[in-house]
Amino acid sequence: MKKVKIIVMISGGGTNLQSLIYTIHNNKDINGEIVSVISNKEDVYGLTRAQNHNIKTKVINRNQYSSELEYEKSLFSFLEELNTDLIVLAGYLSFIPITIIKKYENKIINIHPSLVPSFCGKGFYGKKVHKAVVERGVKITGATVHFVNEEMDGGPIIIQRAVNVDLNDTVESLSEKVLKVEHEIFPLAVKLFIDDKLKVINNKVEILNV
Repeated sequence: MKKVKIIVMISGGGTNLQSLIYTIHNNKDINGEIVSVISNKEDVYGLTRAQNHNIKTKVINRNQYSSELEYEKSLFSFLEELNTDLIVLAGYLSFIPITIIKKYENKIINIHPSLVPSFCGKGFYGKKVHKAVVERGVKITGATVHFVNEEMDGGPIIIQRAVNVDLNDTVESLSEKVLKVEHEIFPLAVKLFIDDKLKVINNKVEILNV
C-alpha cells in the first residue's frame, strides 16, 4: 500500500514536529512518511530537527517573492512536486493561501493551544493564548487538533484534550502542561488520518472504528 506523504510546516523550534517524527517517521508499522519540512523562517531549530532525521527541508518565505501570486505558485508547486497527501501545521505562524486550502480540503491539519472555539482566531497564537487564559481565570484549557479551512481556527475539530488551570499557574507552567497534551494528541490525529479513520460530515469529524 502506498505510504501517505506528509509535509510538515513550521516556524520555530519544532517540538510538535519532533513528536511526529518519533511517532510516524520512526515507526515502520505506520503507513506514512514525512517527506519534507517547510519553514517560513531560516535558522529555526525545527529545520535542524528534520535534518537530524534525514528529512528534506525547504524555506519558503513570503518576503522572498515579488507578489502573493508568485509565493502561492512556489508553495503549490513544491507540494505538488512531492505528491503531498497531508499537510501538517506544527507551529506554523503564517497564512496558508486560500487556493491551497481549497486544493487540500480536509487534508491540512493544525494544532491550537486551547479548547477551540475559546481563545482562538486572530491574535491568539503561542504564549499569547496562555496569557489570555491565565488573565481570564478560566478553570480548564487544553489543546485542539483540527482541519484547516478558510476561517482561522474554524475547521472541523478532530481531537481535543483538556488540562486544569490552577490558581497559581503562570504562562510558562500552563504552556508546559498544554504542550505535553499537544505532543500526545497531534501524532494521534495524524495517525488517524493515515489510517483513513477520519470522516468529515457537516464540519464535524467522525472517528471511525476506534
